[in-house]
Amino acid sequence: MGISGTPADGHQAGADGQPQAKQDVRREVLAARRELSAAAVEAAAAGMLDRLGALLAGRRGLTVCAYVPIGREPGGPDLPERLAARPAVARLLLPVLQPDLDLDWAAYTGPASLAEAARGLREPVGPAQGRAAIAGADLVLVPAVAVDRSGVRLGRGGGSYDRALARVSLATPVAALLYDTELRDRLPAQEHDQRVHVVVTPVRTAWLRPVPGWSPPDV
Repeated sequence: MGISGTPADGHQAGADGQPQAKQDVRREVLAARRELSAAAVEAAAAGMLDRLGALLAGRRGLTVCAYVPIGREPGGPDLPERLAARPAVARLLLPVLQPDLDLDWAAYTGPASLAEAARGLREPVGPAQGRAAIAGADLVLVPAVAVDRSGVRLGRGGGSYDRALARVSLATPVAALLYDTELRDRLPAQEHDQRVHVVVTPVRTAWLRPVPGWSPPDV
């Protein structure tokens, strides 16, 4: 899902009062994304799906929370359909942006279960599962502008995913989909910023923080 003030970029526009360093990274990354061709976005999405497939290999019956990329967001617009087709995924939940910018969740049951929504988003139209539904996920995939080596995630500044990720079980891996240049050595961080465990790019899966049963033993 893109949560955005502008449909082409996705996700919430930076809020007033955000540290300048965060705003600078956002501008840089989003400008680079705007230069990507449709073919480059599709090729990158295919690489990410291959790596997600490896991550899911041998698993069954999972509840996965993901999102609907818009514009040039990593993962491509068909991410939900491709995820739902994986044998490991029994239930796919997608976010529904609330008036207070928090996230509710609803099930993805196919392309017809999505509808255009405010801010250029595509959201599931089925029954709301509640904001706490993410707490029952076995795997959470999130959008990001950038992530650093300690797992700090930089989003658009609206705080939707920081609130949602605070509800995720400690045993559940949180994965961010990024283009290769968006994994950084260090990003500015604030106390409320939620961290991810793993970054998936078109060419690599980078574990940053361990999750028993998911991450390699040397993480």
